[in-house]
Amino acid sequence: MVFNLDMKKFAIIIPYEFTASKNILEHLEKLDLPKNVQIVKTEKESIHNENIDKEINADYFIFATRHQSESKVKSLCVHVTGNFAKAEVGGKERELGWSMPSFMKTALNYLEKNKLKDFEVTMEVTHHGPYLAKPVMFLEIGSSEKEWGDKKAGELIAKTILEVVKSKKKSKSCIILGGGHYNQTAKKLMLNSEYAVGHICPKYQLENLDLELLKQMVERSDEKVELIVLDWKGLKQKEKIKTLLEKLKVKHERYDKLK
Repeated sequence: MVFNLDMKKFAIIIPYEFTASKNILEHLEKLDLPKNVQIVKTEKESIHNENIDKEINADYFIFATRHQSESKVKSLCVHVTGNFAKAEVGGKERELGWSMPSFMKTALNYLEKNKLKDFEVTMEVTHHGPYLAKPVMFLEIGSSEKEWGDKKAGELIAKTILEVVKSKKKSKSCIILGGGHYNQTAKKLMLNSEYAVGHICPKYQLENLDLELLKQMVERSDEKVELIVLDWKGLKQKEKIKTLLEKLKVKHERYDKLK
């Protein structure tokens, strides 16, 4: 899939019944969004908007929504969608979405640069739905009702969206195998290297990873993936991963060996 960045159209998906999305929308409507950006309100929760890319004329989809976690940590999150196993929270079983690494890098860097007090900026691994056949990014406020309604958080996500849709920056793209759900290796690469991260298969999903899913991680990106980064300390089933990498024949390197 080839994307012409000079002609890109963005759809900002707003599940308007939810506090976080209402909050973000309030601030988006105050911004001077480019003409190639449309705001799309939906009744469905974000994860259940299957095939919205067939209904909306856009090249890129950004979901402005909420993040939930039992820890209730204050957070601002970025990630792409997809399921390495069963589709328990939207999407399709063993189907990954299309990532937009350079745009996610722009988002994460802007969030970090303008970080709010007490909020963590996180890069999450590939997870949940919906499945889209176009590049997709989730930008989320977490992790409880109090944070979802935080006006400063809503304003920052809105401004991050504006930064993304105006960006023409392109970076070297990579994927990551291993590490935790809130992936520290990805965050470090996004903030401190020339690489932009697309799909991430965390250590708890490595048992489900096979050659087909690894190919999806590499191929389902709006930019050519140049490197597979191995979070070596957080990499289970090392021999299995080595075998898969030999079959795929894409350049790979341990994170601790990267210069």
